[in-house]
Amino acid sequence: MIKNRNNRLTILLLIPILLILIAYVLYPSIKTLIESLYQGETFTFANYSDFFVQESKTNLEALWNSVYISLLSVFVSALIGIPLAIIFNRYDFPGRSFFSTAAIMPMVLPSLVGVMAFMFLYGETGLIPNGIKDLFGLEKVPFKLGGVSGILIVHAYTMYVYFYMTVSSAINKIDPSLEEAAHNLGASKFKVFWKVTFPLLTPAIVAASLLVFMISMASFSAPFLLAGGYRVLSLQIYFSKINGDMEIAATQSVILSIVSISFLIFMRWYQNRKDYRMATKGIGAHRSEVKNPFVKWILVVSGVIAVIILLLPHLTILLLSLVPDGTWTWQTYPTVFNIENYRLLLDDPNIWKPIKNSLLLAILATAGNLVFGVFASYLLVKRKFVGKSFVDILVMIPWALPATVIGMNLIFAFNEPNIFSFGNILVGTFWILPLAYFVRHIPLVVRSTNAVLEQLDDSLEEASRNLGAKWFYTFRKVILPIIMPGVMSGTLLAFVESVGEFPTSVLLYTLSNRPISIEIMNQLRMFNMGQAAAYGMFQIILIALVLFISNKFFGVKAEQSL
Repeated sequence: MIKNRNNRLTILLLIPILLILIAYVLYPSIKTLIESLYQGETFTFANYSDFFVQESKTNLEALWNSVYISLLSVFVSALIGIPLAIIFNRYDFPGRSFFSTAAIMPMVLPSLVGVMAFMFLYGETGLIPNGIKDLFGLEKVPFKLGGVSGILIVHAYTMYVYFYMTVSSAINKIDPSLEEAAHNLGASKFKVFWKVTFPLLTPAIVAASLLVFMISMASFSAPFLLAGGYRVLSLQIYFSKINGDMEIAATQSVILSIVSISFLIFMRWYQNRKDYRMATKGIGAHRSEVKNPFVKWILVVSGVIAVIILLLPHLTILLLSLVPDGTWTWQTYPTVFNIENYRLLLDDPNIWKPIKNSLLLAILATAGNLVFGVFASYLLVKRKFVGKSFVDILVMIPWALPATVIGMNLIFAFNEPNIFSFGNILVGTFWILPLAYFVRHIPLVVRSTNAVLEQLDDSLEEASRNLGAKWFYTFRKVILPIIMPGVMSGTLLAFVESVGEFPTSVLLYTLSNRPISIEIMNQLRMFNMGQAAAYGMFQIILIALVLFISNKFFGVKAEQSL
């Protein structure tokens, strides 16, 4: 009786979840693959031949550049994030708590806003190069941000946070008695780190490497604004799309997908080569006080300098948002400051509309992620059924695919009526963007919910059911309250990502549903720097507010979302 009831419940959960994954994850990917295999009405591999052997080699160059930049981004981000995580979580010194909090400040900057801040700070007309030029009486600026180095600097600033947070979380779970035992047996500090600590950090490092590589492969804002003639595949897809070369765009999307998924498989293989679990006595991690005064104050001074560098982009956006459009033209530095840009945002319905659009799009997409993610996670963790691995793969596909690829997949899938769009064309409508955000962020909620559901004892649910409670009542009153921190961590991160989403939006937006990120791009094109910065400040404030609420009211810290 109970077994039959459980089987019926599993089927009732599986059918809608599988349909959604097939309709909006698998089907669009297949449509893009099919599109890449046709020229007109002819089935052919000519598009792939053009990609790899055409005389100009632009696509092949863009592919190599994307992989090259992504690997470098992983390396540089790890060089920054891992040492910071070790210093802030293993050593105690004045200001440590404040510095460790400031270290996650780049998370508050949406990708496009962050790149804009770096342009105004370190670009050829940037405040810092020109300030140095004027201070020392130089004829020209001593440096300028741009090209490969510019992309890499922006990536390092925005992406080291993933290494910092994941490694910090892993360090705090390591039983210090393991390292103490190795020390007592005569091992040096370096050998203890390399043989004991580092292997236990490997899963976190692999997870961060995957995340940074995927985000870098999908990077659009930095190459778009800083690259000049430097080609990357995400930009090539965009240019092919706006030029109407949809078959080439499909081919580029498939190639980019293959590279990203291959890196995912390789890193998973590397992680699974060894077992990284530890037998712990339940002793909490502890920090050692830095007693050497010289080292202590070096850390303090370095922390202050780092905080200033980290906060400069935020302060630059704030400063620019106070510069009225049309008042900073030929001058080296802005000279007029007021709140005109904010007044326009609040008074003009047309200027306010992108902000309302972003909020509405993010809320719709995140609500879908919340409902779908909770039930999909429960199905994958707590239910047994044939094909579970297949469903798990479908859930994780959006995590492996770059944002530009997801955008192109949806274009090919829903530019004509079909059963999954209920007989409607979705491309060019309001609904295509929340659908894109929903698909893009499915793994965030599922992964964060999986983590807490796997720790939940099945006996709690069984006890409630044996006392006569219906499944949904048990789920609502027993399971959901326990797993809520994990659910909210992924949900809030999905909301934050949706508010700042740019690569998918730039492929799918229309004039009526354009979000903040698109309006920022439009304002930059019209050289309305102050208005663009004001939009950026609204994004920053909104994201900071969500992160604050998640920590204050749900007890969810930023690192729990990853």
